[in-house]
Amino acid sequence: MRQAVHFGAGNIGRGFIGALFSQSGYNVVFVDIADQIINQLNEEKQYKVKLATDEQETMIIENVSGLNNLKQEKEVVEAIKDAAFLTTAIGPDILPRIAPLIAKGLAARVDEGGNGEKLYVIACENQISATDLLKGYILEHLDEKVKDKVQQQVSFLNSAVDRIVPIQNNHGSLDVLVEPYHEWVVETTEEIPPIEGMKMVPELAPFIERKLFTVNTGHAVIAYLGYLENKETIDQTLADEEIYKQVRGTLGETGAYLINRYDLDPEDHQKYIDKIIGRFQNAHLNDGVTRVGRSPLRKLGPDDRLVRPAVQAQKAGLSYTNLAKAIAAALMFDYEGDEEAVKLQGMIKENGVPYVLQEVCGLAESSELAKEIISQYESLNK
Repeated sequence: MRQAVHFGAGNIGRGFIGALFSQSGYNVVFVDIADQIINQLNEEKQYKVKLATDEQETMIIENVSGLNNLKQEKEVVEAIKDAAFLTTAIGPDILPRIAPLIAKGLAARVDEGGNGEKLYVIACENQISATDLLKGYILEHLDEKVKDKVQQQVSFLNSAVDRIVPIQNNHGSLDVLVEPYHEWVVETTEEIPPIEGMKMVPELAPFIERKLFTVNTGHAVIAYLGYLENKETIDQTLADEEIYKQVRGTLGETGAYLINRYDLDPEDHQKYIDKIIGRFQNAHLNDGVTRVGRSPLRKLGPDDRLVRPAVQAQKAGLSYTNLAKAIAAALMFDYEGDEEAVKLQGMIKENGVPYVLQEVCGLAESSELAKEIISQYESLNK
């Protein structure tokens, strides 16, 4: 049985990427630092993925095991040597931390001839060009001779992933609740082994920006506006007519940029927006606004879901008013249970909003977009 090594044994790893590998006939080795999950995987060797529908359809995911990357480095290296795929779903900020271990695994693999087949490395993160970033981190830990061998025997493929996996109330169980919809698009012109649910395309940019600036932007807007109105869940927030209009207005702005940039069919893209909003309205997910809104510093980054489409819309001469309001709402996310939210509020209190826009968002105070965000921030604060 072919093997896939997946870094990240959390709900997304188990409920999405790992599940697809298992359903495609792979032995899945999850790598994580969470002892409880790793031990359970090795003891139970299976878990259930439940769909958030009225019927609650269930799939049994088998042929799974786990390794602790802090305690079982040699075993992880051995697993990488034998793998056909190496994937991640751990968050972009963690990629530099796992790169040294992956580099050791790749070095050992190419030193022994690569077991006769190519390895495909795919970072499944909400980040543009995440695999390119991971590749860069890995190569930093290899000497020139090994780098050349790795780049001959390993393909690093960028991807776009999309599946909503809410915070679970599984009380120590490995079972995962997920929405029925999922999309996994991988950029390659190679003939790679087929994986259930994976779509291969020659150019990823239209897919990843369409997803990032519709799904991720929409999710964030709902969360930040909902938080300001003391809503608990995403579906409850969308039931608020004013917020619903604001979300549609924001996705209309990102949609105008995407249509302009990639020559998308306006009618098809509107159908895509409608489908995404329908997914957010799924009450079975019970998805909390504080979960979706977490890590605001990352989400306010210059290349992320709020600032980048606003900047691109401004450059194209398109409307960005709704996006500016969404950014202003994100700046007001003061949930004490999130470390980044606390840090963000401290930065604003100490240095002011213009400073944060410059340092976090990459926006000069003199820019029209920054002025609009500040205006919206002041309005929301009244």
